[in-house]
Amino acid sequence: MSAEQFLPDEGAVTMFTTSWCGYCRRLKPQLDQIGIGYTEVNIEDIDNGAAIVEEANGGNQTVPTLLFSDGSTQTNPSQAQVRAKLEELSAAG
Repeated sequence: MSAEQFLPDEGAVTMFTTSWCGYCRRLKPQLDQIGIGYTEVNIEDIDNGAAIVEEANGGNQTVPTLLFSDGSTQTNPSQAQVRAKLEELSAAG
C-alpha cells in the first residue's frame, strides 16, 4: 500500500487517524460543520498504516494527517487551514 491510493477527489480530503487521537476527534466535527468532505482512514486498521502516513508526510507519523487531491498534506491543521488549502486547489484547477 502507498499513500497514492488514498488520494481524494478534488474538493475533499483523506484524513489519516487513530482511534485514540484527540486531535482527530476534534477536527472531524469542525470539518463537518463547514461541509468539507473527508474519508477517514484509521491507520490502525490498515496494513502498514504508520508507514503510509510517514510516506505521505515526509517522514512524520503524526495524526491527523490530511491528504489532498494534489498529493500535498497537512499535519494537525486547523479548520481554516484545511479550507484555505481546498480553496487554493479549487482556484488552481
